Amino acid sequence: MKILMISSFLPYPIYSGGHVRLYNLISELSSIHEITLVCEKRDNQTQKDITEVEKICKKVITVERRKQWSSGNLLKTAVSSKSFLTTGHTNTDMKNKIKKELENDKFDLIHVETFYILQNLPETSLPVVLAEHNVEYQVYGRYVDQVSKIIRPILSLDIAKIKKEEEAAWKKVSALIAVSEDDKKVMEAKGLKLFIVANGVDVEKFSFKNKKPSFAKASAGEARKILFIGDFKWIQNRDSVGFIINDVWPSINLKHKTENLKLWIVGRKIPDSVKNLTNDPNVIFDEESSGKPTQELFHEADVLLAPIRVGGGTSYKILESMSCGTPVVTTPLSAESLNAENGKNILVGQTADELANQTVKLLNDNKLYEKISKNARELIEKKYTWKKISNDLDSVYKSII
Repeated sequence: MKILMISSFLPYPIYSGGHVRLYNLISELSSIHEITLVCEKRDNQTQKDITEVEKICKKVITVERRKQWSSGNLLKTAVSSKSFLTTGHTNTDMKNKIKKELENDKFDLIHVETFYILQNLPETSLPVVLAEHNVEYQVYGRYVDQVSKIIRPILSLDIAKIKKEEEAAWKKVSALIAVSEDDKKVMEAKGLKLFIVANGVDVEKFSFKNKKPSFAKASAGEARKILFIGDFKWIQNRDSVGFIINDVWPSINLKHKTENLKLWIVGRKIPDSVKNLTNDPNVIFDEESSGKPTQELFHEADVLLAPIRVGGGTSYKILESMSCGTPVVTTPLSAESLNAENGKNILVGQTADELANQTVKLLNDNKLYEKISKNARELIEKKYTWKKISNDLDSVYKSII
């Protein structure tokens, strides 16, 4: 097939979950389909980055990404029915370039990544596939529940706009894709038929590593590391790391009896607002390691602590950690999205005490640690390889042609 793919981002360098997903799906699909990509490009992305994506596409067309946080966007949002999110992705240049491609070439279908870029698609008779990485209004809605009551009404109004726009977009397309069962249930409640095409992981890159038993590591005087990793521009990660530092980590320290345990927080440009949450010398803020291959971080860590409370979809860091054999402690929100089973291939807690208890159990019980580690890898190999995920997406394409 000849596919016109439209995205709000150029998927290289591979920094975020959206980049991971789109780059790997295009890479897999390009062996059987001819893909033209039209996408927004940020100022920090170069011709070299475009060239990398051109290696897996027939053609790559970029438009400059408009600055989201601008007085113009804020004013437009305040006086219009459009949300701040949609306003920031309204792009006349993109619409014109898409129109030109449709006039000059023949495509079998159009694939759109995320609803807020769909507005730039001209009227067309071609079948359109819309892939939603999250239910966006739920992501922002969970965040608003935790902010000051003073600004809550303003944010709530914008979320109401997002909800209206997002649900309208779902109804316009030929096929709607969710990445998790939870997101699927939200969409089905609106009477929509849809498909699940989950997030995936490169199982060769994120290879399984049998780790030194936890007790042996501790007795050898080596520090055991509880890892949190994330891009701190995202609401989900700022919320999670604050919850860990303020609530979960103190509870772990009360319950864990051995010394030399570190909370290892890795990310680019960790905000001062995060660093100022603690002066505990056993909490390590590590920006330098964010430049290392991610699989090396998982191989070095003993546990991934990922209490995702704001967000949807499935977390790449959880998938990648499971693939590497590093056990994950997370919330029901993430575990259910993966169809992972508490006590079998993941450990789950809702409150700070529950998450701390699960983390300490892993550190103190080598048999449990080995069981979770091996079962997690088996789950990834069975359900979450990019080959399987791309086959699922190809099936969606075939169903509407």
